[in-house]
Amino acid sequence: MAKGKQKDDGIEILEDPNAIVEKANEFFSSKKNKAMVFGIGGILALAIVGFAAYNYYITNQNQTAQEELFQAQFYFDTDSLGLALNGDGNSYGFLEIMDEFPGTKAANLASFYAGASYLKLGDFDGAIRNLKKFSSDDYLLQGRAYSLIGDAYMEQDDFSNAINYYKQAADYRENDSFTPIYLKKLAIAQEQNGSLVAAATTYGTIINNYPNAAEVNDAKKQKSRLQASAQ
Repeated sequence: MAKGKQKDDGIEILEDPNAIVEKANEFFSSKKNKAMVFGIGGILALAIVGFAAYNYYITNQNQTAQEELFQAQFYFDTDSLGLALNGDGNSYGFLEIMDEFPGTKAANLASFYAGASYLKLGDFDGAIRNLKKFSSDDYLLQGRAYSLIGDAYMEQDDFSNAINYYKQAADYRENDSFTPIYLKKLAIAQEQNGSLVAAATTYGTIINNYPNAAEVNDAKKQKSRLQASAQ
């Protein structure tokens, strides 16, 4: 075997730098190989330019969408839910923002507000559909979205799905302010579903893990009632 080479499972590994350069020159001397390399380089350059252009476009779109969202949020806060959803002829509503500015943060937030609006209007399917489109790493909004989906399922007497989403709300970034509220909703859904032991256990979680929560006193009463009923 020549010096500077070794075999590993039948594959020769070149260790001489001069040999590597020589091999590279041989590779680029081929028109076919040269065209392939520059072709790949061109594709990568286009991809980088395209990504930058997309980011610029999304940034501008999001700024415009945020301006539209402000008016829709105002209508939502004043319970003008029809205007909040569909706009007023001059400003977009949540549904139009979602359609006109897909992929933006404003469109994502509009899906949350649209779902909450439908829930207030009693359109529970619409609430579930739009709230499921929403996704955020914000502990307040994402947990709230899960809880609202649970509320919509509760209104439809679909206790199994309500339990599922209340659990997601309670498990999402546990905190002293909102987790006890979600756990109480979970316990109510579990009881409605006939799972009395599970409901009592959930009330126990509130009592043990959140002793300073406003829900604790009621949790103690409800747990005692459920335990008495189970005997």
